[in-house]
Amino acid sequence: MILETLTVGAFAVNCYVVGDESTRQGMIVDPGDEPERIMALVRKLDLTITLIVNTHCHADHVGGLAAVKRATQAQFAIHQAEVPVLEHAPASAVMLIGQRMEPLPQPEILLKDGDELTVGNLTFKVMHTPGHTPGGICLLHDDVCLTGDTLFNMGIGRFDFPGGNYNALMKSITQRLLTLPDNTGIYPGHGPHSTIGTEKNYNPFFSDYQDQ
Repeated sequence: MILETLTVGAFAVNCYVVGDESTRQGMIVDPGDEPERIMALVRKLDLTITLIVNTHCHADHVGGLAAVKRATQAQFAIHQAEVPVLEHAPASAVMLIGQRMEPLPQPEILLKDGDELTVGNLTFKVMHTPGHTPGGICLLHDDVCLTGDTLFNMGIGRFDFPGGNYNALMKSITQRLLTLPDNTGIYPGHGPHSTIGTEKNYNPFFSDYQDQ
């Protein structure tokens, strides 16, 4: 599997370009900004992008979405509960960073927990992990998990934005993600990579958490 990280935009979003080495089909996850750089990496990797997936649709994660969609003509997928967040993203961009965002595409694929996404010969399981946003998802393939803004290296996603919920977030992490094998690599929406075992043992947000 090809898995490349490109950190884009003012909020340093990790955009992931995933590819199947045998078929050269690929997927872009969270095209947050700098679509020219994203597409340059796609060309360098010699991939045909068939799918664009957003782990969630906050403005910093969708800033490059329209341009990447236009360049690839790939299908766009989000969780069905994330549609209102997508619709609000352009207004959020103006409010938060004073920038106008071009109209965003509507998703062709609405996901739910347990769905599978296929990229060439690769299959990714969709894990609905609400808490940062209502429709936040993680994508799992073997020992690789793209965790969006649900779980970070030594951190967790914010839950103080509209639609955020602390208890939902912690349940998503402790009941879904931390039950994965310790060697599972986590590839978050911001910051460096980690593993489930490292986060389970050393992430300070879990030491005092009591399920509520």
